[in-house]
Amino acid sequence: MENNQTQNLIIYGKNAVLEAIKSAKAINAVYIQKQAKGLGEHISLAKKAGVIVKEVAVEKLDSLSDNNRHGGIAAALAAVEYCSVEEIVNASETPFVLILDGIEDPHNLGALIRTAEAAGVDGVIIPKRRGAPVTGAVYAASAGAAAHMRIARVTNLVDTIKSLKTHNIWVYGAESDGVPYTGVDFKGGGVALVIGSEGGGLGRLVRESCDVVVSVPMYGEINSLNASVCGGILMFAVRGGG
Repeated sequence: MENNQTQNLIIYGKNAVLEAIKSAKAINAVYIQKQAKGLGEHISLAKKAGVIVKEVAVEKLDSLSDNNRHGGIAAALAAVEYCSVEEIVNASETPFVLILDGIEDPHNLGALIRTAEAAGVDGVIIPKRRGAPVTGAVYAASAGAAAHMRIARVTNLVDTIKSLKTHNIWVYGAESDGVPYTGVDFKGGGVALVIGSEGGGLGRLVRESCDVVVSVPMYGEINSLNASVCGGILMFAVRGGG
């Protein structure tokens, strides 16, 4: 299992920055657009936390953000803090874990983290390779939920899954040809839900490592769902017990 890793990070957007301040993340500075409105709470909380607040021109924020979608505010985090898998496992007597296999779109990653936080997931595990890292775009897409979620980044998902099983955690992979989730009882013990990539689904070895492969029944002409939508349905199914 992996140790903590860090990297510098610029986050932006009203929700992302506000949640980062509330979560007591290590923030070097908050950048506020001159004459911007609706940011009083952000400024007040930042100053109360002892964070430097700087008024800057919109061009400065444009250069820090993705497609200029900053809402008049950005923040420089001291680091992205990836936790260990052990921290996720130890967060609950019956851990609920989300594993993401090859999610490369930062907006999908952010959406999945947002849903995971809402569904009470104890932690998210992502791979070092074949997957997006946590970036400013991920923070923005998660509406700030990434600031409150335990996220581990590991070298080998298959080895990680094997380790999770030693903690009485059942591993459920999501694929279109799996058994319908509506007939699966998720109660009893910890659960790890594995969501595959947007195009290729689960990797072969990852799929073979799962205890059960489940699917979301489809009733229309389209035979697949966006990874974040599929993940959302299944996360709340797990939370409800099936």
